[in-house]
Amino acid sequence: MLDLHRLRVLRAVAQHGSFSRAAAALHLTPSAVSQHVAALERSIGLPVVERSPRGVRLTAPGRVLVETADAVEAELRGARQQLDRLAQGESGHLTVATFPSAGQRLLPAALSRFTAAHPGVEVSVIEAEPEESLPLVRAGRADLALVYRFTPIDRDGTDPGLRWTLLLTDPMYLVLPAAHPLAGAAELALADLAAERWLQGTGSTGEMLLHLVAAAGFTPRVACRSSDYLFMHALVGAG
Repeated sequence: MLDLHRLRVLRAVAQHGSFSRAAAALHLTPSAVSQHVAALERSIGLPVVERSPRGVRLTAPGRVLVETADAVEAELRGARQQLDRLAQGESGHLTVATFPSAGQRLLPAALSRFTAAHPGVEVSVIEAEPEESLPLVRAGRADLALVYRFTPIDRDGTDPGLRWTLLLTDPMYLVLPAAHPLAGAAELALADLAAERWLQGTGSTGEMLLHLVAAAGFTPRVACRSSDYLFMHALVGAG
């Protein structure tokens, strides 16, 4: 394995033409410079410098090593610059997992502000329900997820491996056809609708419905299950 520090010493010898001048430039002793060059020669099994009355010059293997050192230094500078941009949020890639309604209503404005502040960051959006998006974050396939939780039944918020931030609290609504006899009621109990046909969401939304109606003392008569809320609203509107 080539030692980068020794390559830098060799480059200084080539630039200054002598061990003593290279030592002065590197704040080393001439003996230390000589030892570094000798160790480099032992590591590759070839001479890297030639001594002459007019100074020190590189051999062909020495020139290869100095060119390599220059290339490595350039790569390291480039890596450092990339790391600095990443640390400052100026470059990189952000993957966001979101459920559909948040993707339509919350995410566009947030992403607009984010990309304006961080134009060098590429953003990808994955549409997924919480039961799908949280595993993506845990597996490192998404950087963050917009999710919803139903407090009585969801337990994911206790996961110590994830950081949770509450964005908002959203009420749940019961949707009835406009012509339904109870549509104009000022107050309803779920038990009042025990005999009705129900539309049930998928995932934790559907589980929440079952939890609530079980607490009200009945099992819903489910006519349709869907993850598309606009579709379900249209079905309710059609009676």
